[in-house]
Amino acid sequence: MTDNAIPQHILDAMTDVHLPRDVAQPAVSEIREIDGVRIPVYRAPAVVLGSGAAGLRAAVELKRRGVDVLIVTRKMFWGTSAFSGSDKQTLHTACTKHRGDDFTKMAQALGAGGAMDADVAYVEAVGSIDALAGLKYLGLPLPEDAYGAVLRYQTDHDEYGRATSCGPRTSRLMVKVLAEEAIRLGIPFLDHSTGMALLKSGEGEAEQAAGLILHTRTHHENPYGLCAVLSPNVVLASGGPGELYRDSVYPKNCFGSLGMALEAGLVLTNLTEHQFGIGTRRSEFPWNLSGTYVQVMPYVYSTDAEGREYNFLADYYRTTQELVSNVFRKGYQWPFHASRTLDFGSSLVDLAIYRETRQGRTVWLDFNRNPQPVPGDLPFDLDRLDPDVRAYLENNQALQETPIDRLRRMNPLAIELYRQYKMDIAREPIPFNVNHQHMNGGVEVNTHARSSLDGCYAVGEIAGTHGVTRPGGAALNAGQVFGRRCAAHIRARLQRQPDARATPEALDGELRRALAWFARNVGNEDGLSLDDVAREIQARMSDHAGFICHVDAVPAALEAARELNRQIAERGVRVTDHKHLYEGILRTQTALLSEAVLHALDHYIRDGGGSRGARMLCSGGGEQAPSSRLGTLDGFRFLPENPAHKQEKILLRYRPGAGMQVFKRPLRGIEDTGRIYFEKNWGAYLTGTIYPEDRQPAA
Repeated sequence: MTDNAIPQHILDAMTDVHLPRDVAQPAVSEIREIDGVRIPVYRAPAVVLGSGAAGLRAAVELKRRGVDVLIVTRKMFWGTSAFSGSDKQTLHTACTKHRGDDFTKMAQALGAGGAMDADVAYVEAVGSIDALAGLKYLGLPLPEDAYGAVLRYQTDHDEYGRATSCGPRTSRLMVKVLAEEAIRLGIPFLDHSTGMALLKSGEGEAEQAAGLILHTRTHHENPYGLCAVLSPNVVLASGGPGELYRDSVYPKNCFGSLGMALEAGLVLTNLTEHQFGIGTRRSEFPWNLSGTYVQVMPYVYSTDAEGREYNFLADYYRTTQELVSNVFRKGYQWPFHASRTLDFGSSLVDLAIYRETRQGRTVWLDFNRNPQPVPGDLPFDLDRLDPDVRAYLENNQALQETPIDRLRRMNPLAIELYRQYKMDIAREPIPFNVNHQHMNGGVEVNTHARSSLDGCYAVGEIAGTHGVTRPGGAALNAGQVFGRRCAAHIRARLQRQPDARATPEALDGELRRALAWFARNVGNEDGLSLDDVAREIQARMSDHAGFICHVDAVPAALEAARELNRQIAERGVRVTDHKHLYEGILRTQTALLSEAVLHALDHYIRDGGGSRGARMLCSGGGEQAPSSRLGTLDGFRFLPENPAHKQEKILLRYRPGAGMQVFKRPLRGIEDTGRIYFEKNWGAYLTGTIYPEDRQPAA
């Protein structure tokens, strides 16, 4: 039993969350034979690609509305929803009026960083109520006070304290309750299946989604594991591009399917916008070190190859009090932000870590030692803290002598979680870094998650619903909101128009292209090594498109990405055997996505773009530079943001032969929601006209 009397069995239940496995299997509708190869074909009114929290919510909401749906997943209940988190993984929803909150204020907070449509932000705010209520109904153990109110706290980009949490495993617990509901509803799962291509029908303005071409290891009708799902409604819910960066806190083998969306010609948006923050490394246990992990003020230090120790943050902050208070603030100012490197702010911690790691040093958190003093200043003392820091610790009765004791008081689950992964932070320091944590951009969608391809939807991290910044936990909320909204739209769509069906000729053509790709790359001794492709992409993205980005290096990085894709097109890739076909597919899609991100970034810089959100654009001509105790860091002078860019979004579309096409559009606004009256709008709900047929323009 811990110091604050939480029994071990409760700690285990909230951190070691087991997911169900006994799911329904889909039935094959037909077997098509292409050049002597037997290829299974499945049919469903709707198909969801991905089994994370957003995809499961979409599938459950579809089935509840009477729409039969098939879930296709590369590994059942695997990915960022099931295997990512932090000290208190946050769900961000609208809170009660007594806090001064309302939907308009929450929408404004969601879009405060710019490059986010006002209608999407408002939909996320309004929809957060149903999102939260639905999860609670399914059994999500969100904490309440003695009066039944959900417990709340403040997170990053959050003025009203809208955050709540089940602890370190909020999203995994969401997956658990949604998976249990999907199983109860009898939704079938096609497991071990990788999205290879979007199947389409029609041409031009009449073009629409018609299903998916898949590589699967679920059955053995053909040696390649090739199969197809025919469906007029495709929901992309495969998560973010976790294999895009070397310095990444994503679980391993989380690829997403933005590369597949690019190949299909879907319009993407805000590819320049990401989140980076401190977390333990993928080589040990990838986990975000936000919230109480840093609010207890552990000792941050580095070691070189000989084991020499450096109190390196003391080179950046002027006093011990300033140093420890900014370590604390990383708890709710967790994402890196260029502006917070100024005036000795909290993101100076991230920049200092970057500089240490570039010297080949390892950076550590030690929960058994208090921070060491700045040379010439007084030692660490709980009575010498900034007022906001001292008040927080007092309010949580966390004024114990050591960081580990303060953490036991505030969040014993955070300790237990690491222990389950053989890392005992109560005994030993842990290595960490600044990592890529989230892609804010993605598939361009409207307020019902509709993409530029009719019948194709995107929810969760693959959807580009976020702007430059977002409050912590807003991504989990957005996935739930748009999972529900796309399901409602799909049901209305199915009621008013017949299925979009790929012609047999179109289906056979896509299957032949897939077979040709398989035949070319399995055992291709002249092809590029998949390991080499991965290392090249990840090194280039971390070194030239990370949170510290030197603008002069971006054009060369973009050209190198283009050359890699030219080499892949010319030589192919080397897939050792059929079991690794999925990796060949996903690595080549990631190579295309890497080029797209760099292309968008290069365009943004050439258009006069500056530092914003998670990325510091460094240039010798930069107007601002971070300050440190030892002087101005001129090597990190950075360009300021152009305020006009807050009011627009950067869109990108890939066309074979034409390459990447970048264009911009102004942000969508929203009507005066205070003038939406019951009688005037009731009919639109009853007749289904609140589910419009228009979609994102293809441009």
